[in-house]
Amino acid sequence: MQNNSIQVKGLQKSYGEVYVLKGVDFEVERSSIFALLGSNGAGKTTIVKILSTLLRPDSGSAVINGFNVVSNPAGVRASISLTGQSAAVDEILTGRENLIMIARLRHLINPHQVADHLLKRLGLTDAANRRAATYSGGMRRRLDIAMSLVGNPKIIFLDEPTTGLDPEARIEVWKMIKELSGSGTTVFLTTQYLDEAEQLADKIAILHNGEIIVSGTLGELKKLFPPAKLEYIEKQQTLEEIFLAIVAKKEEI
Repeated sequence: MQNNSIQVKGLQKSYGEVYVLKGVDFEVERSSIFALLGSNGAGKTTIVKILSTLLRPDSGSAVINGFNVVSNPAGVRASISLTGQSAAVDEILTGRENLIMIARLRHLINPHQVADHLLKRLGLTDAANRRAATYSGGMRRRLDIAMSLVGNPKIIFLDEPTTGLDPEARIEVWKMIKELSGSGTTVFLTTQYLDEAEQLADKIAILHNGEIIVSGTLGELKKLFPPAKLEYIEKQQTLEEIFLAIVAKKEEI
């Protein structure tokens, strides 16, 4: 049985004389979290659009869950969900109504039951009957991801899912992403945040000027750099460690 959910080889894409992707190669294992790092304009969103059949590559191949994105886009679309950089929720509807709408669009049996299950899974039950316009940024992103999970896709693409979120909302999304992978979903994540990739990814690839310049686990990437000089100084806690400790302590009270 093929152990990779995504296989990309020689992927190229240009707009006129501007080459956005210059022969990209990578693989993503099933039930893993794959982080694609890169600055703005590196080509991350272009890759996501090609892999989700929204954009046709100039050359190369991309196989998603056994389906080629060019020759069998319908098979690809049946296997995936995509969450873009902005939450695609209907603010007029309640959280439950948003999920029921998507379930009906996917022609699922018992859309109300599907909605209630996802609301519980993503911790939105208490806010289920509130209009999405009243949700916080973190809640809105959770609802957006819940909508992407309708129909139990095998692969979910998250294109910079925490951009614009406050620290607490980012941590909520991180926890959710880990739970998705733990339940068997393959997560393809694009991000500009190094700490996000460090916290979440089983494998990391860095895209620069349209090419993957390095790929591997965090441990493998660290080995590419010379060992740091040892200095006997007191370790300073990072702001993230301090924030997590304060929040955890507050919740215990």
